Amino acid sequence: MFDPNVIQIIFPIMIALAVGGVAYVFIYPFLSGERKSGQRVKKISQKNDPSANDPRFKNIASGQTRRSQVQDTLKELDARQKAKENLTIRVRLERAGLDLTPNVYYVSSLLLALIVGALIFLSGSAIYVALGAGAAAGIGLPRWVIGFLAKRRQKKFTAEFANAIDIIVRGVKSGLPLNDCLKVIAAETQEPVRMEFVEVVEQLRIGLPISEALEKMYKRMPLEEVNFFAIVISIQQQSGGNLAEALGNLSSILRDRKKLKGKIQAFSAEAKSSAAIIAALPVVVMLLVYITTPDYIALLWEREIGQIMLMGCGVWMAMGVFVMAKMINFDY
Repeated sequence: MFDPNVIQIIFPIMIALAVGGVAYVFIYPFLSGERKSGQRVKKISQKNDPSANDPRFKNIASGQTRRSQVQDTLKELDARQKAKENLTIRVRLERAGLDLTPNVYYVSSLLLALIVGALIFLSGSAIYVALGAGAAAGIGLPRWVIGFLAKRRQKKFTAEFANAIDIIVRGVKSGLPLNDCLKVIAAETQEPVRMEFVEVVEQLRIGLPISEALEKMYKRMPLEEVNFFAIVISIQQQSGGNLAEALGNLSSILRDRKKLKGKIQAFSAEAKSSAAIIAALPVVVMLLVYITTPDYIALLWEREIGQIMLMGCGVWMAMGVFVMAKMINFDY
């Protein structure tokens, strides 16, 4: 289709143009003197800056200092959270609200894998099919259950968290210390907010700083709302400010986010129903064919090639479901 001689000529020319462009971007400022002239202009502007000795600019400078302190605090919190993103089974169980030890989880998963694999093997399937089904049941099913329970618990927490922040706002305005407001939440709010703040109060009682206690709370309840709350409290502890006003604004933001979530769910309801129908259609057709003509479709699990086809179809169906779930899962 293309002449090899032409390709051999065009390819080096393209490489030379790319190298020349990169060299122009990075080397030209040094050769043309733009870098030195820019530095000279910067020095002259700093020397002739009227705000250096003018008292009218002191408030602006203090505001910039406070802004830089807030930015440093945010960067420190972000770096601390990124350094602790590795999740253990214990943390996953805590997020799901399950009072289980990792040993109990591992033993239960192993028993589930053995039971499912034995049932598949006794039904007449091949040994590798039984091993694959047992591994999927022992590894995937418990993690799915834990993830489902964690998401359900997070939804309950989000629905009640704004009310808990309002308790802190009213308590701070009436003169109560922040620790006493947290104790009120730990005693009077609904689950799972109450249990999370009980953990925070217990950690404060043993001498842990409130920033670290809220960081542990965010690790157990990884929600943006909790992250906002921890950031506001940490900034107020380090640089001061009106805590009641900041938490009042945060409560309004959380309620607005809840309204936006409801709108997104309403707008995406049609897409979700379509995805559910498309995902359920192959399974429904398979059941209908099995009811009408069982001998026709029984070849899929009676023969080895049919079992391989079923496993391949299951993998492709799972990939399609994950893609559709990603398409209808909107960030807000």
